[in-house]
Amino acid sequence: MSTPTPEKDAALSEDLGARLREAREAAGMSMRALARSSGVSQPFLSLVERGQSAPSLSTLYRIAGALGVAPTTLMPAEDAARHPATGTVSYLRHGEGRRLPVADSANSATGVVLSAHPHLEVVEYDVSPGEDLGEWFSSPGILTLTVLSGQLTVEVDGEGAWDLAAGDALTHPSHIPHKWTANPTTGAHMVLSIAR
Repeated sequence: MSTPTPEKDAALSEDLGARLREAREAAGMSMRALARSSGVSQPFLSLVERGQSAPSLSTLYRIAGALGVAPTTLMPAEDAARHPATGTVSYLRHGEGRRLPVADSANSATGVVLSAHPHLEVVEYDVSPGEDLGEWFSSPGILTLTVLSGQLTVEVDGEGAWDLAAGDALTHPSHIPHKWTANPTTGAHMVLSIAR
């Protein structure tokens, strides 16, 4: 797989827009109803559906939640290399994969989508000190977060907060709102897996 280019980014945005339109129509929702339900402006949704803009990960989760679908349903098709003989094994080399900003802010951390399938989503985050991890998230499934290095505080609504360090993992139902805060000195490198 090659380095991302403006052409590839445009193709991914068009793919995401088509998937969003298809999911919205399958749900029988107007763009106005989806905007109201997801808390995302109707003009922005229109831009996304036309492939002229791409949502952050937090916005994608809000849209998917309003549509009642898994966020992976809206994500562009896998662009990993496929095993030439079988076509069933895919792989990504280090540094490759789709990058999605986590939040809508200018200093948002970026996640790299390692795998996006209907029943499994795997995203790697390498958060530098001071980068924004967004607000509260929720989605269908069971979430496991594994910290590879640095430190991260995870708040799970109504359940508590945990300080995680390298090697620590936390699992919980991902429909419960949760929020992450990376250590302001060390940042955090982690992998998120959501099974549905």
